[in-house]
Amino acid sequence: MDRDFLLDIFASFGPVTLRRMFSGFGISVDGVNFAMALRAGLILRADELTIPRFEAEGAKPFQYTTSKKTVTVASYWHVPERLYDDPDEFAEWARAALVAAQRAALKKRPKGRKKAKKKTAKQKRKS
Repeated sequence: MDRDFLLDIFASFGPVTLRRMFSGFGISVDGVNFAMALRAGLILRADELTIPRFEAEGAKPFQYTTSKKTVTVASYWHVPERLYDDPDEFAEWARAALVAAQRAALKKRPKGRKKAKKKTAKQKRKS
């Protein structure tokens, strides 16, 4: 997939950032990666809330093969073919993928370190 095609298909969605990645592009908004365009096709981020929609369309999760095994990436799914002909519905799926990526980023966010409690004067005397 070339850059112009990707910018065209995401036009109804809104502006995206395309970054060269492997054999294609990583696609993001405000630093959140939510799609990939690779030799394998256009792939959107998915999670437990959006995967049933992909399954209902007969879509498959992204897979790649190493020299020793085939790896399934359950958090990225192929775009159903029919969406290439419906830019408005594609934009809806892309928005859902962005939200799934944002949810995943929130889950990964490191929890702040707890601040050490200040010792009271009484505790300091005991030490």
